[in-house]
Amino acid sequence: MRAKRYLLLALCAWMAVAGGVSAQEATKPAEDPGLSDVLTDLLNGGKDGTATPGPDRRVPFGREEMQLSFAPLVKDTSAAVVNVYASKQVKARSPFEGDPFFEQFFGRGAPRNRSSLGSGVLVDASGIVVTNNHVVQDADQVKVALSDGREFTSKVLLKDDSLDLAVLKIDSDKPFPTIAIGDSDALQVGDLVLAIGNPFGVGQTTTSGIVSALARTHIGVSDSGFFIQTDAAINPGNSGGALINMGGQLIGINTAIFSRTGGSIGIGFAIPSNMVRAFTEAAKGGAEFFERPFIGASFEPVTPQIAESLGMDHPSGALISSVDENGPAARAGLKPGDVVLSFNGAAIEHMEALDYRLATQPIGGKATLSVLTKGEEKAVEVALERAPEGASTNEVLLGGRSPFAGAKVAVLSPRLAQRLRVATDTKGVVIVGVDGGSAAAGFGFQAGDIVRELNGETIDTAEKLKLLSEEDTRWWRFTVERDGRIMRQMLRY
Repeated sequence: MRAKRYLLLALCAWMAVAGGVSAQEATKPAEDPGLSDVLTDLLNGGKDGTATPGPDRRVPFGREEMQLSFAPLVKDTSAAVVNVYASKQVKARSPFEGDPFFEQFFGRGAPRNRSSLGSGVLVDASGIVVTNNHVVQDADQVKVALSDGREFTSKVLLKDDSLDLAVLKIDSDKPFPTIAIGDSDALQVGDLVLAIGNPFGVGQTTTSGIVSALARTHIGVSDSGFFIQTDAAINPGNSGGALINMGGQLIGINTAIFSRTGGSIGIGFAIPSNMVRAFTEAAKGGAEFFERPFIGASFEPVTPQIAESLGMDHPSGALISSVDENGPAARAGLKPGDVVLSFNGAAIEHMEALDYRLATQPIGGKATLSVLTKGEEKAVEVALERAPEGASTNEVLLGGRSPFAGAKVAVLSPRLAQRLRVATDTKGVVIVGVDGGSAAAGFGFQAGDIVRELNGETIDTAEKLKLLSEEDTRWWRFTVERDGRIMRQMLRY
């Protein structure tokens, strides 16, 4: 009966509007619901339905509501979205380089500038700008241009290619416009959002859409596996731009699109603002690299087979594969085979979600995990500590006539592994830096490479590698691990 009454009221109201009836002629009792509320209730299953939206989420209706504009929201936020210009000087090789005869006529290859264009967001009035790492990576100079025409040379405070984030600093005697960082965990699929940036270099552009999905993984742009998906148009040049909610808060940094043509097809991805906040705070604190809290445990995905063996209804959570006997996880009673189901009340759907939740937490605090152990679910409190330095922090520069000459190496510790983006439970001797123009650089060695063997000897200390690399020999056999892949090589040098 109630639904029929609502429909009758809605029909009468529509007839009143369509027929030009005055408000006095189409009066109804004050306690009756409005037409927008009627339609909202009907679309959501009535007032007793479980899907009834809150006061900020309802179906728009009527000419006045359909003519509402995003213009005031864009006006309040667009000034804080900037253009980022990065340039790098590279040497163009002449086809006649190395030939003494032709070089006297054509010369050597002249250096040229290679530039990239992206967007950024001012998140602090002192001049803190957040953008994507791939916009400024390897750049010799980074400039930031504001919408009012001002241009500044910036300093890179912190960058991380595994997260694809970078923080820049520009200076002025006046405060800069900013966008407040919102809570990305409050987003729901279907929420309205705006994307602001500089696509294709045409100038600042605003597009609208909704949140299409949350916690997207394996999109192939960074090691991070927790992205906001949106159908707001994002194109090349939008990288580093703002994704904002209807409250004018930054809830994501636009970073990638899925496209077969290079243009937007309605599948764009943004880094959640909670990750942006944690990264920005680290940069403002003067961090050399982005530190994640250390709990002393390694994880792997829960497969359908593992879920069935553990009596789980469906695959979810993160399976603990190993535990450092001296780490916080061991002290909390966690063991290999346990499954982490939630982190501080947030469900852990997959291993990447746990990595994300950990990375957004401050070091020195505690987290409450819901863990499935021996068929029972229990709450466990784990300390979030700084990764330990290890017994030795010495960095050794390799010399001699070996292929490793010019490389700087050290014994891996959990803290060093974090800096080099290596799994924190990895052991061995790792290359932490390579001098430009050295033999090591010429052979393609890079930071993060783990030297496992040299000339038949297992490498377990930096001093041992230095001693072996300075032997008087022309033949070199070595084994190097990079990104989990083993590479073996034998050469005469």
